[in-house]
Amino acid sequence: MELPTSHRLPLSWLLEAASTPIQYRAYAEIVPESARDPAQLETLRAAAVEYKPAQAIARRQRDNGLWGSSLLALEPPRGATEPGTIVQYRRLLELGWPADQRTFRVTDRYFFRLLSRDEDPALLAEYQRPAQGDPQLGAWARGMGRQAASAALARSGIYGEDPRLRGAAHRIASDISLYLRSETAAKPFRKAQGKTVLEPLAYPPTAYAIEMLAFLPSLQRERAGFLERLAQYFTAPAPRRAFLILAGTKLLKPTVELLGDPLHSDAHGRVTDVPFALYWLELCARLGLVRQMPPAARVLARLFSQCDDQGVWSPKSLRTAPKVVNPLANHYFPLEGPGKSPAQRQTDVTFRLALIAQLLGLPIEIV
Repeated sequence: MELPTSHRLPLSWLLEAASTPIQYRAYAEIVPESARDPAQLETLRAAAVEYKPAQAIARRQRDNGLWGSSLLALEPPRGATEPGTIVQYRRLLELGWPADQRTFRVTDRYFFRLLSRDEDPALLAEYQRPAQGDPQLGAWARGMGRQAASAALARSGIYGEDPRLRGAAHRIASDISLYLRSETAAKPFRKAQGKTVLEPLAYPPTAYAIEMLAFLPSLQRERAGFLERLAQYFTAPAPRRAFLILAGTKLLKPTVELLGDPLHSDAHGRVTDVPFALYWLELCARLGLVRQMPPAARVLARLFSQCDDQGVWSPKSLRTAPKVVNPLANHYFPLEGPGKSPAQRQTDVTFRLALIAQLLGLPIEIV
């Protein structure tokens, strides 16, 4: 399969069948500016802000900018009902909330404190208590927090030229680049506490680092050689060996570390986790790397081939909407709300494929 040379956005269908966030983002991000009706755009924007599931997330934010007591949790921690702050912040952005909302500004202050290397123990969030007697765990948590905060701030779209974010982004990119060129990248594991662990000094790419880069186009232009190395790295299959993260004395399950191609597709581009595949493919498209990475190109070509003549994603035997398997996509999918309409199984993927097509530079026909 090959990538298409053009794509169709079924805008009329989405405006009838899709949730408010999908309608707004399709109109605001894919329809050319010259073809938009300013009044309709503003109506859709206001509806996205008033979307009840998004407002419910915003209401649960604490005064310190956090959701719950967690920063990094991809899923609700034990005893909690929602994931961590990084997920909820990006979730609101994906639901179409403008980044100038007060909800974001409160959390932005927390994020910039993380980037400034503020040593306040409170910034460790869920790791504050465990790190009291384990300084190395605290150092790991601060480093991961800086990566996550950088990704969230970059995703907001309003801090691309902020020197605080750019400085943190360059440091993260340099550390990953050094790892990619090291011998450790070829042999990243060792034994500790009777378990296979990632070498503690290793600094592989993470989903946070890749998302940060994807939403900082100026940094991409400045680090073109680094992006080429990333493309090569993500073309190689990820090791199947199970491993843990050794953070201080604590063993943690890996959640955001990427040790090669994360799609796990077969030779025909089939994947079992469509939501994560779309998230990953969108990031790769924003980085301009899809065509340089054969596994990603195969998966995307197959997904495009499942669209009908109007651009609606219509795979055979679609009985239920795709479900998130990899929690890295929890903030990203679905944007569709609850309901029983068969079209709701298709709206999310239809929108995402049209957005990816635009990011690839394909001509988009609005139907």
